Amino acid sequence: MKPISPCLFLALICFLLSASGSGQSTSGLPHSTPEAEGVSSSGILRFIEAAGKSKNELHSFIFLRHGKVIAEGWWDPYKSSLRQTLYSASKTFTSTAVGFAVSENKLKLTDKVISFFPNDLPDSISPFLAALTVRDVLIMADGMDPDSSQNVANKNRNWVKGFLATPIMYKPGTVFMYNSMGTFMLSAIVQKVTGQKLIDYLKPRLFDPLGITGMDWEENLLSVNTGGWGLRLKTEDMAKLGQLYLQKGIWNGNQVIPASWIEEASTEKIIQHPALARASKDSSDWEQGYGYQIWRCRHHAYRADGAFGQFIVVFPELDAVLAIQSETASMQNELNLVWDYLLPAMKKNKLPEDQQSLIALKAKLNTLAIQPEPGSLTSLANNKQTNKTFILEPNDNQIGSVVLDIKDSICHLVLNTGSDTYNLYFGAGKWKTGQTNKPGPLLNGNKKENYALQSPYKVAGNFFWKDDQTLVMQLRYLESPHMETFTLNMDGKKLAMDIAYSFYFGAKKMELTGTQK
Repeated sequence: MKPISPCLFLALICFLLSASGSGQSTSGLPHSTPEAEGVSSSGILRFIEAAGKSKNELHSFIFLRHGKVIAEGWWDPYKSSLRQTLYSASKTFTSTAVGFAVSENKLKLTDKVISFFPNDLPDSISPFLAALTVRDVLIMADGMDPDSSQNVANKNRNWVKGFLATPIMYKPGTVFMYNSMGTFMLSAIVQKVTGQKLIDYLKPRLFDPLGITGMDWEENLLSVNTGGWGLRLKTEDMAKLGQLYLQKGIWNGNQVIPASWIEEASTEKIIQHPALARASKDSSDWEQGYGYQIWRCRHHAYRADGAFGQFIVVFPELDAVLAIQSETASMQNELNLVWDYLLPAMKKNKLPEDQQSLIALKAKLNTLAIQPEPGSLTSLANNKQTNKTFILEPNDNQIGSVVLDIKDSICHLVLNTGSDTYNLYFGAGKWKTGQTNKPGPLLNGNKKENYALQSPYKVAGNFFWKDDQTLVMQLRYLESPHMETFTLNMDGKKLAMDIAYSFYFGAKKMELTGTQK
């Protein structure tokens, strides 16, 4: 075989350096290499490696510097084409809609909340309720204590009426108290003054200019977008919002939203706990001040922030944006990885080329994956042809029967609730992708919402045997951060079945029992 020519070798290196690092790529953003934008490839690589050794499970990230993507990755089975629910990172999109409405003179921040809902007011209007303004709600200073969100959304069909009936304990605008139902009220106000749902109002103003498509947003039973949670977007879409804010509302040379709104929304408006000790403040990214549904961060950054680690971090002084989708039990720990590895990787000026580190980074990004657990290969071989039906004792999950059908490397699980039959598929040593109408783990799953809008759910399943009697099936809901795990212990004709949601991190599970038919 002839040795590779220097020209061909150089062409190969150029291809590797220009190729998308994860085998997947963003299509609507320009790309560059880290060193060309003043960032160390080795620093990004250390961030990825540290995340892999941490208690945080990253699903994707996009890192932009000077408006260009310098690193991006998706951990298989998560893909660049998939959306994921943003949880409370949705709030920043809601406040952006308020910004558009203000700029179009459809409302003012000084408007009283009760003025928009004359038909939903309680019999008695307290002075604090009468004084509550749009701005008070934007800065999480509704004055309610404790947060009323779960109580209102779980018990009321009309969330507006439930919110307005909730007692206000403090003068509005003076005390920070995180309140997702307040953000829903902002959505309801935008819908009231524009005649459009939040998502429809934002489409021509935000989503279309930024090239964001395929989004959806949860609704309550009265067809109002939830506002404080429930928006589903791709990682690239999150990065685009961060870049829009970094560019003071300019996109492709056009002023999409006024720069004055971006500045106003992203700067400190209220302090979470003014009396907190300095040491405690300095160690927490939840004690740096709050803007209009935007958290201030340490290191002069700010962020959109969603449960389990959905982040859009904007670094104005460093001209950078980071978008992350993940599932973590410690969001602070996840942010600490950013400060410990990515922050020091960013330098003021362009860095010398470092092809060795860049190639290593690209190779790492190309092989990102959440590996399926192999379990006992002996037990897999012993049970490669299995077919069993179990009748379950009455249970809160309403599952009446379980059918288990294994043929070689595919496990077919059938759950029958009487009203619904769910067919779930799992691969041995691999993720088997598909979809199901079975609702998955969701932090807000008890709220009175129209959950049918989210179905069918995209999933990926893996199964493995712990031993000859114990089968474990993991089902990842790919458009959420979460996974559902079924553990079946079959002792003779007796079945003990556990169902666990990943967001409980092992602290809670549902236990069912049954007998083989």
